[in-house]
Amino acid sequence: MKAIVCEKFGPPSDLILKEIESPKPKAKQVLVEVKACGVNFPDTLIIQGLYQFKPELPFTPGSDVAGIVKEVGEGIKHVKPGDEVFGFVMNGGFAEEVVMDGRSCFPKPPNMDFPIAASFMMAYGTSHYALKNRAKLKEGETLLVLGASGGVGLAAVELGKLMGAKVIAAASTDEKLALCKEYGADETINYTTEDLKKRIKELTDGKGADVVYDPVGGNFSEAALRATAWEGRFLVVGFAAGDIPKIPLNLALLKGCQIVGVFWGAFATKFPNENIGNIMELMQWYTEGKLKPHLHGEYPLADAPKALEEMMNRKVRGKIVITCG
Repeated sequence: MKAIVCEKFGPPSDLILKEIESPKPKAKQVLVEVKACGVNFPDTLIIQGLYQFKPELPFTPGSDVAGIVKEVGEGIKHVKPGDEVFGFVMNGGFAEEVVMDGRSCFPKPPNMDFPIAASFMMAYGTSHYALKNRAKLKEGETLLVLGASGGVGLAAVELGKLMGAKVIAAASTDEKLALCKEYGADETINYTTEDLKKRIKELTDGKGADVVYDPVGGNFSEAALRATAWEGRFLVVGFAAGDIPKIPLNLALLKGCQIVGVFWGAFATKFPNENIGNIMELMQWYTEGKLKPHLHGEYPLADAPKALEEMMNRKVRGKIVITCG
């Protein structure tokens, strides 16, 4: 089978499309013929050796998978060969076939096509877990989303609005913010032209944001934390800006707020049953037409490096996917 292979840590241009041996499912595993695989910001870090975990070289990147079951291992009963499924893997998705843990493989709704399915799990799973389990977002609270036009950010805007929050979307261009408005943002902040802390305070009548969703890091984190409300929750989701900020901890004391880590992948692995419940809730919302993933573009498998370059250069609004077959 063909796969994108990372043989050394480095930029997307170092990735290679090559023939490798097809994997075989073990007990409680599912072999999937990949039809689409979502591109996520962590993929750009993993191939450079900059992520929290470094896969053993060589490896194939890609986590958000949608496709057709080819074979199941012993103990798998919820899907069978021929079923259309979606789910996630730690890596291996940028390939024509991938083996998935059965607990991370879900039947695909019939009204969801493969590119949309491959755009769903990581973005919505992360944001739903962040807002529901970690922030315990309440109806009527104010949610600030940084990097709001990206994959997880746009999902957070959409979910926050669905959960009854007042949503403030912050992004780097007016074009990106226009998309956020389409997805339910009540207010917007262009943090390249506006003072982030000042505008948050203005838009919340001086109170500050009850929940801050931060997948960006860098210089924006401290400004957003300084504009967090009393007993607010600051969600640490990722560091798309590239820099991990050093936060003065006296801010947490002065505001009585919480700085809360969000690592959906670890949650899904450690608490699979609770994660399955969350995914089922998201699927219900999708089938009811309440969630509409935004596709920025699709790339064939051979162009996966170009897709990763687009992600690294912050040109993506919503999600991009790699398609196979």
